[in-house]
Order: sequence, then C-alpha cells, then structure tokens
Amino acid sequence: MRIFATALIGLALTVILFIFGPVIKQELSYSFNRMSGVQYSIDNIDVWSFQRPINAPNINFSIIIPKLNAVSAIVENVDPLNQDEYLNALKKGVAHARGSAFPGSVGNVFLFAHSTDTLINVGRYNAIFFLIGHLTEGDEVDIYYKGRLYKYIVYDKKVVEPTDVEYLGTLTEGEKTLTLQTCYPPGTTFKRLVILAKLKESE
Repeated sequence: MRIFATALIGLALTVILFIFGPVIKQELSYSFNRMSGVQYSIDNIDVWSFQRPINAPNINFSIIIPKLNAVSAIVENVDPLNQDEYLNALKKGVAHARGSAFPGSVGNVFLFAHSTDTLINVGRYNAIFFLIGHLTEGDEVDIYYKGRLYKYIVYDKKVVEPTDVEYLGTLTEGEKTLTLQTCYPPGTTFKRLVILAKLKESE
C-alpha cells in the first residue's frame, strides 16, 4: 500500500512538473537573477559588471525583454480571432496581431503569447510572457524588425476582460506604441494582462 501511495505521489509530481515546468523554470531563474544582482543587456557591457549579454534569435522580427531575460522570435500577421492560427503560431514564438502596426510605424504594435484554454496546455505554448507581470514603469522592451532595433519603455500595466479589444487598435493618435498581452492568471482565460509601452528610440 505504501509503495502504491509513493508511486501516486511520484506520478502527481511528474504531471505537475510537465504542466508547469516552463512557469517554474522561469520564475526560479528570474528570482535567482534578482537576488544575485544579475542583469541582462543587449548593449555593450563591462566584463567586470553583473550584466550579462542577451541576443535576439534573429534580427528580422524578434523580442527581447532584458529584465526578464526573455527572448523569442515573433510570428507576424497572426489573426488573434482564429484559434487554430494563433495556437500554431504560439508554438513557434510570440504572435504579432494582424492589422496592428509594425515597429517604427505610427500606431500600436500588438504582440501576444501564452494564450491557452486549460492548465493542461500551459506547457505547450511559448512561455516567454509568463513573467511580464513583473514589468513595471520604466522597464525596457526591445524589438528587432528588419535589421533595426526599436526600444520601447513601459508606462502602464492593466488586467482587463477578454472582451476588451481596444488595445488591438491605436492607443494614442500619432504615437508609436507597443502592447504585450497574455492570459491571466497563467493557465486560464479568465482575464488578460496587458503591458503598454512607448517607443524610446530606434537604432
């Protein structure tokens, strides 16, 4: 009986790690880096500092969030209303919403990731946005697009209803903005967490 109980506990732990592995790994890594003072940067760094280099997977279309040590390719022109299309895209990277702006253009660049329907599916899709709730005002989000680097600075964070689609459109007339969206809490579709940022500079 004791062996059977031990086996059940082992099986349960295995299932939990399989489902929540990406979340646990990122949270532990983030916490360790914060405690040890390690920071990530795409800029030239002093080899004696606590900064560590972070590189984009490509310079055609990708995202880097230095504070979170988060890096991913971006799949462009994904229909956010077509579940089959966006779930397939999220297995490859972060999704860029069809109809939203591109970096460097006036308008709102809308990127989304970790869109899932059940806890069972948490580990199946790109986990890069699991940690964006840690972003605060002044944090940097870097986007490479067609060989150029665009730096955005976070200015707001909100938890909204799934039906609230205003962030897909223009946030402020004439400005170049960025919206990051993920499901909230992780593993559910109850709410949406959105991070709002404005373009700082392009290089």
